Amino acid sequence: MDGTILNHHNKVSIHTKEIIDDLRKEGIFVFIATGRNAAEIKEMLPEGFEVDAMITANGMAGYIGEEVVFEHSLSRELVETIIEKARENKVYYELFPYGHSRMVLEQDKEYVLEEIREPKPESVEINEWISRQKAIKEEIAWTEEITGTHFSKFYFFARTKEAINSWKMELEQLQKEMDFTMTPSSPHNAEVMVANVSKASGIKQMLERFNLTGCETLAIGDSDNDLKMFEFVSHAVAMKNAPDHIKAVVDDVTEFTCDEDGVYRYLKTNILGLKICRKMFGN
Repeated sequence: MDGTILNHHNKVSIHTKEIIDDLRKEGIFVFIATGRNAAEIKEMLPEGFEVDAMITANGMAGYIGEEVVFEHSLSRELVETIIEKARENKVYYELFPYGHSRMVLEQDKEYVLEEIREPKPESVEINEWISRQKAIKEEIAWTEEITGTHFSKFYFFARTKEAINSWKMELEQLQKEMDFTMTPSSPHNAEVMVANVSKASGIKQMLERFNLTGCETLAIGDSDNDLKMFEFVSHAVAMKNAPDHIKAVVDDVTEFTCDEDGVYRYLKTNILGLKICRKMFGN
């Protein structure tokens, strides 16, 4: 979603909704595959927005409407170990339990708030900054202890690229002892999921659910957490606003950015328009 169907103010345009409606009327299945969790998504969508399925938290969960198709969970041991290491390194974190507000321990509040102090660092994209400000004000549950056993992911953020890169190195060291997947979705963040889980694994599970295994697939994205998805699908498309190393590994690049309705324009011209032409001319 971020940098793809979401603009930099975290909204999906009505044009994107309408092209998705048109594609679905033509018998094309449309999935959302996002790093965000299910609770975050609804307020960003225009009224009446519908897709066939949603793969959330970088493949950790999959839903068809209100039906839970799959939900993977981080182990309690991994959660406690990572929080301890985040505290040692004073790293901003959010822990996402299924069905509850994201958590940060009260004892870590001071250094977590310090990371999102104004002014916004120049290299942090406005959409990520808006999300962090909203999380601090409305969405984080500051708790005395971690409760529950069912967790979708960790999200980590740092004001500087140097700090987040240092934290990624810490996580890579931890991966030698504990099994998990780690991926960034921007130069200032990192996310932790269950081992071998990604958008690609989530899409695979959802295709199996719809009996679509082996069908031609297209994916549009813009960041590192899309790379495994790009490898998995038949046709990979990067956004114009994607970094160069993402554009280098795809089959096509949109002509317009996420702030210019790039997905809507690409799908209208290259998918819907082509399908209509084939109907008209029989090839």
